[in-house]
Amino acid sequence: MKSGFVPVVGRPNVGKSSLVNHIVGSKVAIISRRPQTTRNVIRGVAEGPGYQMVLLDTPGVHKPRNELGNRLNAMVGRTLTDADAVIFVIDATMSVGPGDRLIATRLHDAEADVVVAVNKVDKASKGDTVTRLTEAAQWPFPDIYPVSAATGHGISGLVEGVVSRLTDGPAFYPPGVDTDQPEEMIVGEIIREKFLDRLRDELPHSLVVRVSEIDQRESGLIDIVADVIVERDSQRGIVLGKGGSVLKTAGTEARTELETVLGDRVNLRLKVLVEKDWQSHPPLLDRLGFRER
Repeated sequence: MKSGFVPVVGRPNVGKSSLVNHIVGSKVAIISRRPQTTRNVIRGVAEGPGYQMVLLDTPGVHKPRNELGNRLNAMVGRTLTDADAVIFVIDATMSVGPGDRLIATRLHDAEADVVVAVNKVDKASKGDTVTRLTEAAQWPFPDIYPVSAATGHGISGLVEGVVSRLTDGPAFYPPGVDTDQPEEMIVGEIIREKFLDRLRDELPHSLVVRVSEIDQRESGLIDIVADVIVERDSQRGIVLGKGGSVLKTAGTEARTELETVLGDRVNLRLKVLVEKDWQSHPPLLDRLGFRER
């Protein structure tokens, strides 16, 4: 069997999480049109005839504006240390920019075995797609795949290209396992997803969810208690919404999805808290799970 660990890297909002979900065949990472949705390295397990690859969905590499940004970029760098192959994702609908070139340089310096995925070809014109392929061909990565995580176009070829780079080894997870995320993280990310596209400007980046309790009663009902944390009092009012409307709608949507994921009825209790400027304070980041390692 061929097996290995495969980080999926790229700028924010190029479709890394959508690509991981499609290859794995189930939703292991939340998706939003907001950049920098992914804040942890999320492992998704993809299996097929004769292979098992562990995909690491990483935060988008970006110019950091605070301590959280520094830690997220460092997190991406650490995934390259033991990578067996790397999927470098760029967006077919956008010109290759300094961020893409910076990532390409880092991958080259790390001597990573890279395949390039030019994603979102379903949304790009043929001319734009050809331009992106031509731009990507300037990098020292010989294998470039035009793909669409939304439609599945080109995904099988991409997977074959990655598997060809893996070596013989053991299966890292039992058959049927699609992620190793802790239950608290899965629950917290599902809750956070329901707020992201409802919030304007920079607020989505100021929001984090901390799950404090998951407990199942004898009746089967699952009690979940979570804090929705923002950085300022004004943001708390936005997250609550008029008469609590935003909190209620997002909570209802989260509960519905959680019941599907967990397989039983869910009683979800959300509380909106303010942790002032949490993205810039190392002790708060540690408490919220964004630890330096």
